[in-house]
Amino acid sequence: MTLARRKLMQLVGLLGVPTAFLLFFFLCPLVIMLIYSFLTPGHYGGVEWSFSHLNYGRILGWADTRYEKFDPVFPSIFLRSFRLAALTVLTSLVICYPAAFWISRMSPGRRDFAIFLVTLPFFVSLIVRLFAWVLILRPTGFLNQGLMGIGLTSGSMEFLYTDFAVILGMTYVFIPFMFLPLYASIEKLDMAQIEASADLGATRFQTFLKVVLPATLPGIIGGGIITFIPSLGNFIVPSVLGGAKVLMIGNLIEQQFLSARNWPFGSALAMLVMSAVLVLLLVQLRLARREEADS
Repeated sequence: MTLARRKLMQLVGLLGVPTAFLLFFFLCPLVIMLIYSFLTPGHYGGVEWSFSHLNYGRILGWADTRYEKFDPVFPSIFLRSFRLAALTVLTSLVICYPAAFWISRMSPGRRDFAIFLVTLPFFVSLIVRLFAWVLILRPTGFLNQGLMGIGLTSGSMEFLYTDFAVILGMTYVFIPFMFLPLYASIEKLDMAQIEASADLGATRFQTFLKVVLPATLPGIIGGGIITFIPSLGNFIVPSVLGGAKVLMIGNLIEQQFLSARNWPFGSALAMLVMSAVLVLLLVQLRLARREEADS
């Protein structure tokens, strides 16, 4: 056996099991869901094996039959999901950008401990953390009691079951997703370039705009996409902190599969979300290739 053939066999041995695992548990369910999205819903749940494009028409506007009709509420839920996910990314960026700069300038021991604190919430159950926010945000919770205690409000304010609560909860959950790519870019920042910019008379804002921002842009884009994707399809945070008042696309998909038992329509919703995720990943890949070409 030649050396090249031996290396090929070793590569197949190493990658064969993970590849088979991904094909079976990721690609196969995805294909099944794609097929189901073009089937007819059963009258009592499940599917009827006849082709129907009206599952997508209920969302995109061309369904107008007795049982399958276009409803503007579905596009509005999509738009709300995109808006809340984008605001989650923006809020996470505003919090994590200065924090990543501050931590990157610490001594190695303190820096490692600070990064550990950022990832520490991952060691606690998500449901426990979200119900802690319920205790904070409810009308008789710590936030309202604190605001009334210092005289800023005369009565309890409505924080829970609002867009604010959902954005706050998703920001809290996905902050590590934004922080780690940002920190990786900021840590590699060349301080000599910043000093040279200051020596040449540039203001701090000009230095940030011309030197710091372009150097950390890959981290911003990567962290934004990694945060946006799970925020878009999240259904646990809106269920706990948004209730019935803040319905996102993840909650709608859950309802179609579990409550309404309309599997084809739920599959169509899921495929549209997957399409949006795929577009974002292709944009990130294109930007990464352009950056490599420029460098």
